[in-house]
Amino acid sequence: MKKIIFATGNEHKMVEVRMILDGLGLEILSQKEAEIQADVVEDGTTFEENALIKASEIAKIAHEIPEYKEAVVMADDSGLEIDYLNKEPGIYSARYMGEDTSYDIKNQALLDRLDGVPDEKRTARFVCAIAAVLPDGSHEVVRGTMEGIIGHEIAGENGFGYDPIFYLPECGCTSAELAPEEKNRRSHRGEGLRKMREILENKKK
Repeated sequence: MKKIIFATGNEHKMVEVRMILDGLGLEILSQKEAEIQADVVEDGTTFEENALIKASEIAKIAHEIPEYKEAVVMADDSGLEIDYLNKEPGIYSARYMGEDTSYDIKNQALLDRLDGVPDEKRTARFVCAIAAVLPDGSHEVVRGTMEGIIGHEIAGENGFGYDPIFYLPECGCTSAELAPEEKNRRSHRGEGLRKMREILENKKK
């Protein structure tokens, strides 16, 4: 293992990935930085299946390129589950109301659907499954979660996606109002990345 290629072009996500995987002694590249172009159809029925589909498809390409032959290829699939809405939007979180629809519109639509629903029934969680395909073809998949409730208004500038409506009662704010370091400590992706970091550290021994 010499490099990690994370299958995303999302710079917000890469900031979090680099912060948590820093110190592994591996160069960390986004798929975009590695100049690997592929349109992967994520047609799994769970977050875990989609993450592994994405990591496996990118790994097939990456491991044919000499400089990435020893790379670990990682991918994640994440989303929001709202219990009152039968765990919608779930694995369709990014595609909810259409991929080109702004999150301001998506967030307001979810708030409207929950209008009048009391806090105790607004329970929700962010889920993040992370898959890693190793140079030998083996793979690992982990899951991280962050529990909370859906707030009553859009609030906060620090997050992205559904962060501005995801309220953390113990913090008294939305995840978009948390400082980046605190968000990484609590977040679903942060938990998943820490689990994967531990696996990779053990593989390197």
